[in-house]
Amino acid sequence: MLSTEKNRTLTQVGAGTPMGELLRRYWQPIAAVSELEANPVKPVRIMGEDLVIYRDLSGTYGLIERHCKHRAADLAYGYVEKCGLRCHYHGWTYDEKGACIAQPFEEKFDPQERLKKRITTTAYPVQEKAGLLWAYLGPAPAPLLPDWEIFSWKNGFVQIVFVEVPCNWLQAQENSIDPVHFEWMHDNWKLRLEGNPGPYAPAHLKLGFDEFDYGFVYKRVREGAHEQDPLWTVGRVCLWPNGFFLGEHFEWRVPIDDENMLSVTWSFIRVPKEAEPYEQKRIPAWTSPIRDSSGRWITSHVVNQDIIAWVGQGAIADRTRENLGASDRGISMLRKQLFKDIDAIADGKDPKGLIRDPARNVRVALPNIGRKLYTEGMTLAQYREHPFWKNLLGDFRWHYGQPDEVRREFRRAMGLE
Repeated sequence: MLSTEKNRTLTQVGAGTPMGELLRRYWQPIAAVSELEANPVKPVRIMGEDLVIYRDLSGTYGLIERHCKHRAADLAYGYVEKCGLRCHYHGWTYDEKGACIAQPFEEKFDPQERLKKRITTTAYPVQEKAGLLWAYLGPAPAPLLPDWEIFSWKNGFVQIVFVEVPCNWLQAQENSIDPVHFEWMHDNWKLRLEGNPGPYAPAHLKLGFDEFDYGFVYKRVREGAHEQDPLWTVGRVCLWPNGFFLGEHFEWRVPIDDENMLSVTWSFIRVPKEAEPYEQKRIPAWTSPIRDSSGRWITSHVVNQDIIAWVGQGAIADRTRENLGASDRGISMLRKQLFKDIDAIADGKDPKGLIRDPARNVRVALPNIGRKLYTEGMTLAQYREHPFWKNLLGDFRWHYGQPDEVRREFRRAMGLE
């Protein structure tokens, strides 16, 4: 268990808090490129800061404070110009660096532009990669935005899924290094939800946890398996500091504030060999519902099941009341590293996992039990016979509520219609 003070340290994410300063050292995914096609302006809240992201008419992205410095109008209702975002109230305009570049009425009476020159707003750098828009809210110089190997894979259908989850980010991230929950939540509980009393799924017999440059790896052996299984020899990745990598998709847990987070899933599904070469022109993004029409949590899909566990711990889990066991060794390792990184920042050092050398930031590989399959592909017939991938032909198993238009795009890409 943790003390109240230590639990507060790990869960508060506002500017100036130890964890808030740690998470601000990393690029965070906050929106999708395709979202800004229909409306080039989107309000976002990240780590307690209310901001607005926009794409101006020149194609430049900006992320600035949500309220205009004139009289606090909401810039989420502003409109983009060739350069910058213009407030709808009096026309003040801000560029991607936060400079006020236009004050239409004031400029007539202040030809020296004294007022305009002293007005700036909060602004953060934005980069586009893999269909996502990434923000960096930390001090300069910013680290490099990681170029993960999977972002360069060919012949794949990619989609991005967002969910706003009403709980603290750490509850979700601790799930990323908890292998035993797969046995009970995603296997046995799912079995019971479907009205099937059993038999239960193979039990976990052995767990292992290793550290590497970009996080931790958890390994497992279940009944009927052996230590030559890739789940033991390679394992799954708890990506540092707030991600999860399962071989063909990422999940990031981006804090909105202390009691809410944005779950971001980036999913790659290799098309069958018959559909190659395949080039995706646009990466769709959608929001997954988490409650049904009666207000109950949706239980049918993998991440939806995870969400029920996360929010069930409360808006901020009270870790003073927990009782960790042998299966929680990875969670203890994760927490120790977070405290270690907080101390590093206090000493003026970099935390774990940052990349600053461009030579190291080229298709950075992560441990991956399915790299051969994802990069070499298989036929549609092999898909239909595969114990895991066949399930994705019928449904997007991670999140509930995939829109019909995305489903149609996926089926066309896979050669299913």
